[in-house]
Amino acid sequence: MRYGLIGSSGRMGKEIIETFKGHDLALEVSDTGIFRHGEPEIIIDFSNREALKTAIEMAYQFGAGIVTGTTALNQSDIVDLRRLAEKVPVVQSFNFSTGINLLRMILKEYSSLLEEFEAEIIEVHHSAKKDAPSGTAIMLKESVGRDLPIHSVRTGGIPGDHTVFFANEGEVIEISHRVISRKVFAIGALKAAMFCAERENGFYSYEEVVRWMQKR
Repeated sequence: MRYGLIGSSGRMGKEIIETFKGHDLALEVSDTGIFRHGEPEIIIDFSNREALKTAIEMAYQFGAGIVTGTTALNQSDIVDLRRLAEKVPVVQSFNFSTGINLLRMILKEYSSLLEEFEAEIIEVHHSAKKDAPSGTAIMLKESVGRDLPIHSVRTGGIPGDHTVFFANEGEVIEISHRVISRKVFAIGALKAAMFCAERENGFYSYEEVVRWMQKR
């Protein structure tokens, strides 16, 4: 598979290059410029919202699918990605961890049974993370299916901790997920790229990738 990488010099970019060994890095976009070694079939973007426009332009230029884990997107960005998805496959998620997406499935299935419980989310990330609350916390809130507080902590070098609390006067249920290495996101990106390679177009979530992997 030939892939292009937006943000190749960043921490996540380096992790993706390491994880994608055995595949051809055909295009690199970083702070130092654009370096083309071939024609990419898939564009991988885990950089920042400002670079998303470049990723979309590259996808149009090469007719390449796109896997994007960029956070802090607005509705206009999603509209642009959905428009692109009419021509190529697009996988968009704020979290490419299999575990967090399984957690979302659990919440969608069982949160309705806990309507009498109060619910809150606490999310903890490294101090360099700019957006708060995290895109993942927002996804978890949507999975619970009701309005609830999100508490954000930015400290140290934590890749990502998320806990959903359900509580009443007599008991507490905590459902937690902890990332201990960014490599999990790079592995998820590789799975999503493989998923894209089997599709002509469409807008997909990482949850759909997880279900696809289960059937393989």
